[in-house]
Amino acid sequence: MLRFDDLQLFVRAADLGSLSAAARVMDMSAAVASAALKRIEQQLGARLLARSTRSLRLTAEGEGFLEYARAALSNLDEGRRLLTSGQDQVSGVLQLSAPSDFGRNLLLPWLDEFQREHPKLTVRLLLGDRIADLFRQPVDIALRYGEPEDSSLVALPIAADNRRVLCAAPEYLARHGEPRQLEQLAQHNCLLFMLGSRVHDHWSFHVGKREVSLTVSGDRFSDDADVVRLWAVAGAGIAYKSWLDVAGDVLAGRLKVLMPELLCERAPLNLLCAHRAQLSKPVNLLRELLKSRCAELSGQLPTMFVAGE
Repeated sequence: MLRFDDLQLFVRAADLGSLSAAARVMDMSAAVASAALKRIEQQLGARLLARSTRSLRLTAEGEGFLEYARAALSNLDEGRRLLTSGQDQVSGVLQLSAPSDFGRNLLLPWLDEFQREHPKLTVRLLLGDRIADLFRQPVDIALRYGEPEDSSLVALPIAADNRRVLCAAPEYLARHGEPRQLEQLAQHNCLLFMLGSRVHDHWSFHVGKREVSLTVSGDRFSDDADVVRLWAVAGAGIAYKSWLDVAGDVLAGRLKVLMPELLCERAPLNLLCAHRAQLSKPVNLLRELLKSRCAELSGQLPTMFVAGE
């Protein structure tokens, strides 16, 4: 098979009328250049250049082959330019999985914005709170809260400092009173959701340097975290939710953060993938957008809660 650099040398030598000049342009020694020319002539079974100590000229076979060599090099350059251009464009299919609450209320509008900027991109979005099997499900990346249980996955931080907050609707607090101490949660209806395969009814907090954990109860739970948020907004009880998921409701006054001095459970948001090869240009651009948007929301945490850090 003909080598790309051998073809280049032959065309350069023909253009310059000198094998040594072609070698200098291509930053190779005269001996390497001579060996390359001998190799291509042996592969073709024809003499391409007639050489003497002072001159070089194309043979008849060389003149005939030169046109095809130029065309081959030109086609290869064009193919390389097309590949480079394709890598610069954000196109193709982006397949991702996201938690139900984060996906519906934050990710959807952000993806709309992302696709307006990159109209050649197609998005396939799976929503759910179960851990996606990235080796079996048809997704490239997954957004998930918490540290990944599978150490073989690549995990890139989106909102590493995100935490849960206790929150309830003003209507609920008006009816049942606002808890001022963690022990008072036992007197309230706590809204629960599935975390992995179990009900998340064991809530942990840091009070100063102490870690306090308690088991809570309520009259309802769901495997869809967005349902829990909707119950909270409707005044059904107290929720223990990721700040990112309830930030919009808190800022709009639909929910109120309770005991903001508490340091609540960490809920870092990570981008997960099975292989680093899946970190394509669209994935990396989306990751930067998500980090920026989540940082904006994190900066709007209630002042006392931030001070608790």
